[in-house]
Amino acid sequence: MGVAYYLISPLFRDVMVNEEIPENVISEDGNVQSGVENLSSEELEDMSKQMEEMNSTTPPPVDEGMPETADSESKTFPVMGTSGHPASGTVRVLHTTSGAVIRYENFSTINGPNLNVYLSADLRANDYIDLGPIKGTQGNINYEIPEGTDLDKYRYVMYWCVPFRVLFNYADIGFTAE
Repeated sequence: MGVAYYLISPLFRDVMVNEEIPENVISEDGNVQSGVENLSSEELEDMSKQMEEMNSTTPPPVDEGMPETADSESKTFPVMGTSGHPASGTVRVLHTTSGAVIRYENFSTINGPNLNVYLSADLRANDYIDLGPIKGTQGNINYEIPEGTDLDKYRYVMYWCVPFRVLFNYADIGFTAE
């Protein structure tokens, strides 16, 4: 009975996490973007006007030549579920002044026994970096990437069931490095 509870009970536990985007994200042009809470009232008003203008203009046409796996503008990567382990949402790699962060957004998956987040060179987790136990199964979740991690080598971010060595879901972030 204890083993059955251990194996089955996590499937019925959804853990909602809604972490903020990390502060001091470094944009592609090298500028540091601070949180909105650091802006003056004039800057907030200017930002509001810019948002109104952006919302009132027609969006540019979509470039059909871009890869389907990633949004080249914001570098988002789809989360892919596996057989018996559905998942949805996106992953982004954010570079901040204090290091790199994996960010799951609008994420949803099922729970399981002893799930950890791995950065892996392959989908079998033969060569991986363990980012620790999962924080949640739904929402917006951040995981810090250890300094010096080669994202060209560790191209997959995944939810991995440690005791059974089973892949629950993954995102291929392999072409984020420039």
